[in-house]
Amino acid sequence: MKLSNNLLCILVILVFFTNCKNDVNLENNKIGKSDSELKIIKKRQDSLIDVHLKNGAWKYSYYSSEWQSEIDKGLAKDSTIAYMWQQKAMPLFKQGKYELGMEYIDRAVKYDRQRWQDYRAFIKCIFAKTYKEAIKDFEDCKKRFGYGYVMDHTYDFHIGLSYLQLNEFKKAEQIFKIDYEKQLSEHGEDWLHPVDLFYYGISKYEQGKYKEAIDLFDLALKIHTQFSDVQYYKALCLGKIGKIEEAKKLMKIAKNNGELGFSFNEDNAVYERYPYQVRWK
Repeated sequence: MKLSNNLLCILVILVFFTNCKNDVNLENNKIGKSDSELKIIKKRQDSLIDVHLKNGAWKYSYYSSEWQSEIDKGLAKDSTIAYMWQQKAMPLFKQGKYELGMEYIDRAVKYDRQRWQDYRAFIKCIFAKTYKEAIKDFEDCKKRFGYGYVMDHTYDFHIGLSYLQLNEFKKAEQIFKIDYEKQLSEHGEDWLHPVDLFYYGISKYEQGKYKEAIDLFDLALKIHTQFSDVQYYKALCLGKIGKIEEAKKLMKIAKNNGELGFSFNEDNAVYERYPYQVRWK
């Protein structure tokens, strides 16, 4: 029997909304539950975290099979514990196994979007380097949860960095500028982060705005005085505006600081080379 076009459209719409409703239920795991029921669920999940993370996986190396097997035992008892999915994914990202890790972090976001979506977006930006996907994730975070921070930097910082890596330098500069001014007006100069200033300066350097880039690099160097990567790009800018001897002198200082390890002070720089980070050896 053939379905009429109108009936077919109605069925498609019903399926769509049913799937959407199911997705919401999966994300929250809270719909239709009373406070007492939620407390019972949290207590049970906290107990599983104690058993399989605190007294299980965390007793082993990130990269051991025991780490994964202990988490798997917990997930076998309750597959909706977002934190366990994140802990399962995290070592894989640090090993460069991005595709596999992303499957697990997607599950973490599925069960606790507010806690883990910005972390997933950060992973896409810094680890997996899927910049268009990172922008989508961060923009969605902003729509859902507002202006926020992850790993010591704002969502807009990561969005700007992603555009920088997509060679959309003007767009990156605009985002960095707005974020810089927001932080300056709300928190003052002491709040500024040298890495934020570095990339803001890089967005200008890439457009040939060398003097403006130098001003931002100088601000970064006031905070992190031996930041070799900043010194390197400042030296390049000095060379571009004809200050050759000053550029040569600073480049030697940058190289020395770089070889001593004065580079990015980001926690995850141990695992990933950051954009525009100089290879000194």
